[in-house]
Amino acid sequence: MTAASLITIPARRGKAAFVSAGQTVRVINTHGQQVVDTWAFSREDLTEFMSMEHSRTSLARIMPTVGQAMVTNRRRAILTLAEDTSGGIHDTLLAACDRYRYELLGCEGYHDNCTDNLAAALAELGLTAPETPSPWNLFMNIPVGADGGVGFEPPVSKPGDYVALRAEMDCVVAFSACPQDMVPINGADCVPTEAHFQIL
Repeated sequence: MTAASLITIPARRGKAAFVSAGQTVRVINTHGQQVVDTWAFSREDLTEFMSMEHSRTSLARIMPTVGQAMVTNRRRAILTLAEDTSGGIHDTLLAACDRYRYELLGCEGYHDNCTDNLAAALAELGLTAPETPSPWNLFMNIPVGADGGVGFEPPVSKPGDYVALRAEMDCVVAFSACPQDMVPINGADCVPTEAHFQIL
């Protein structure tokens, strides 16, 4: 991997790119503790997109394992988890953070958020999402207890860990280096950092 081939997802911001069927996107947790909200939309029709609820049904799991595909809201494969060096913990349960989430956490004034980051990243490509689908929260550690409760824990990934996602259709992928700094999902220090991706 060369430095020139790396695309930066700036800390607290988003980035999107076009990916063709058969290409692989390697998403790198550069500093090891950064959640990367991930979306994928069909390039032909943005109203078809990677769906967490449809994927959980297809997988019969709440997290995919290597070799399994995430599917769209039309139940077609869109991204296959081809490789994962990060420990395999990636949340599919939680919605993207938004202004309302931070207001409920006590934030006064504007707070960067993944919902706005998705919109801004797609706008750079001249696109507008029809809605904000629930993201695939790569590296996010949301353990589910036996009592049905969920926790908000630091990622188990290490610096340089990555996932490789193979596109099963021509799509638009979008990422947000989650700006959450009020609960420790981006590490115990609650300091969001940049991440990177490559299109291979």
